[in-house]
Amino acid sequence: MEERAILSQPEPAGPEDQHQVQSASSIQEQELRAVKHGDAFALFDQHGDIAADETAPEGVYYRDTRHLSFWRMTICGRTPMLLGSAIDDRVDALIVDLTNGNLTNRAGKRIPKEVLHFGRIKFLHDGKAYERLAVRNFDDCEHCFSIEFTLGSDFRDMFEVRGAHREKRGKQQEPRCSEASVEYAYTGLDDIIRRTALSFDPVPDAVSSHRVRFEVVLAPGERKIFYTMAAFGDAELEEPARAYLEAYRALREGRRDALESRPVIGSSNTSFDTMVARSIADVTTLTTQTPQGPAAYAGIPWYCTLFGRDSLITALQMLWYDPSLARGTLLRLAELQARTDDPVADAEVGKILHETRHGEMANTGEVPFRHYYGSVDSTPLFVHLAGEYFRRTGDEDTIDRLWPHLEAATSWIDRSGDRDGDGFFEYGRRNENGLRNQGWKDSHDAISHADGRLAEGPIALVEMQAYVYGAWQAMGDLAAARGGGTAAGEWWDRAADLKSRFADTFFDSEMGCYILALDGEKEPCRVVSSNAGHALLTGIATKEHAEAVAARLLKSDCFSGWGIRTLSRREKRYNPMSYHNGSIWPHDNALIAAGFARYGLQEAVNKVFSALFEASFYFDQQRFPELFCGFGRKFGRGPTLYPVACAPQAWSSAAPIYMIQAMLGMSIEAPDQVRFRKPRLPEVMSQLSLDRLTCGAESVDLDVREMGPATSVFVRRGDEALDISVMI
Repeated sequence: MEERAILSQPEPAGPEDQHQVQSASSIQEQELRAVKHGDAFALFDQHGDIAADETAPEGVYYRDTRHLSFWRMTICGRTPMLLGSAIDDRVDALIVDLTNGNLTNRAGKRIPKEVLHFGRIKFLHDGKAYERLAVRNFDDCEHCFSIEFTLGSDFRDMFEVRGAHREKRGKQQEPRCSEASVEYAYTGLDDIIRRTALSFDPVPDAVSSHRVRFEVVLAPGERKIFYTMAAFGDAELEEPARAYLEAYRALREGRRDALESRPVIGSSNTSFDTMVARSIADVTTLTTQTPQGPAAYAGIPWYCTLFGRDSLITALQMLWYDPSLARGTLLRLAELQARTDDPVADAEVGKILHETRHGEMANTGEVPFRHYYGSVDSTPLFVHLAGEYFRRTGDEDTIDRLWPHLEAATSWIDRSGDRDGDGFFEYGRRNENGLRNQGWKDSHDAISHADGRLAEGPIALVEMQAYVYGAWQAMGDLAAARGGGTAAGEWWDRAADLKSRFADTFFDSEMGCYILALDGEKEPCRVVSSNAGHALLTGIATKEHAEAVAARLLKSDCFSGWGIRTLSRREKRYNPMSYHNGSIWPHDNALIAAGFARYGLQEAVNKVFSALFEASFYFDQQRFPELFCGFGRKFGRGPTLYPVACAPQAWSSAAPIYMIQAMLGMSIEAPDQVRFRKPRLPEVMSQLSLDRLTCGAESVDLDVREMGPATSVFVRRGDEALDISVMI
């Protein structure tokens, strides 16, 4: 099999960063193209090819295993020239246009350049990958040439591709070939046989273990079409041409149905509209239909699975736009809620999942993530989102289904969330092979003191207190709606008590900001970080403290010009190229902006939005990556990319949608209230429209316009039963 040169291998992971991405291959420099459906995703290069070495991320993956590591097309042994490559958002398909360079065919006859056109369409559907290759001759004479596909499957576990070293692997079986198919198989150490079977239409002229060849004769103006289908796991091979058409139609109809039930967002700025369309398409791509409903997988390639924290935050960001994502996420995570105590999985009764994996290394215990519960914030975020979902929809039936799970979650917060009994909420891992840090900044060096010392646990993060406050408020609201007035009052009292103690302990007047955390000795981590902005999200901050935090995070040591850094550049551990100590995360900025909006700080919201919007021009396909580097903005230069950032990443893709809500100060409360508090459009647009915005059983079409110093909201169409108000 043809191989590409192996890149230098990453350094072996140390004991603290063994689960971080160690890949030596940069995703950003390759501008890879991602498509996804269900539990499968693919990363192609711009030609639509896959030619992966051991740690390169390209490939077609199914349930955390790379099922195709080679899928490369050549013409007469040469790589065709790229004309264009883009994702068709109507079906989440990769569209590639190619042409030929100067070629010599097998008979020695020369084919002039740029007379042949090759159009590739590639997508995934229901555990299968499809390609349609259309070839047309634009010359005035006949041409004969060969099309060859180089194929292969290394069946590497996702964690191997990420850079994990394995002492032992399973057994690769010999490929099986027929006149129109190739099958690869691998028996893992978990005793599961993983299969990849490919079939071709028309029947190729030659098939071997790793190569398939078609001999093509095209008359002037003639076009021929070739189909390839790859089936993974238990999926069965079908006739490729018919299966391709059926799958394409199903994808198209599914996308169309999803968009018809959502609002339509438009503005006076076409670049803004493009960014929003890309964000919506990417969230749709990452949304997976589970038995309980839709839920967003975290990101491609490293985290294409259900993550408690990521999925919950994505659903929160999208809640005003599409409440069904919150419902499906809540019900799915309720189904996976911990029911037993398992120190290896960091599971305790009532705790909400952090991560689930289906690959060989998870099944054998080489990594602890088969069902892993090592996050401290997924559980309060679960409760908080339930409260916000009910406020948005009034869906009593779903809350009734969730109620036992909400009670179990709050019992876990009470029982295990406060590990040292000081009234604040901490984490500490129970499995030394698990994550050292268990907030959203979960790299091993993310939580430190001002002198650079790593904080030792149990660690009480600033945002964890805010999330628990949001959970207590949600339980009070839900209890009141269910008729439990006394219980509701108790929850609200607990929230008020936490708010008072939080203000006294976590705000540092000298810093002008909240501290990052309390360590296990109750020593404050006096570090200025973006975490402080999360405290504004649920309302635990006083107005005075919220204004101080906003002012502090928008100073130049925190605000790069492209967004708010995860860590101030004045801090000892600041590194703009790090994962959590100085980089910029779009979702982090969106949550902070939503917190600003809660306190009516609209100028601060628009400053953050404008920075991210302008950064988006420099990203491939205007797609927000998981994160980018925190270098300061300089004239004539764009933001610096982070080499192994996921793209698309669900909570990054959802960030612009959440920031629309923040800019408008918008809240929607079932059955009939739509509120705008100090709406303010950024300078990049003068008008924003929201059509088919739903509230309860009704919908409305709105225009938001800048009119001199004022922002006005106009109802273009809507039911008079809706109560729409604007507070200036």
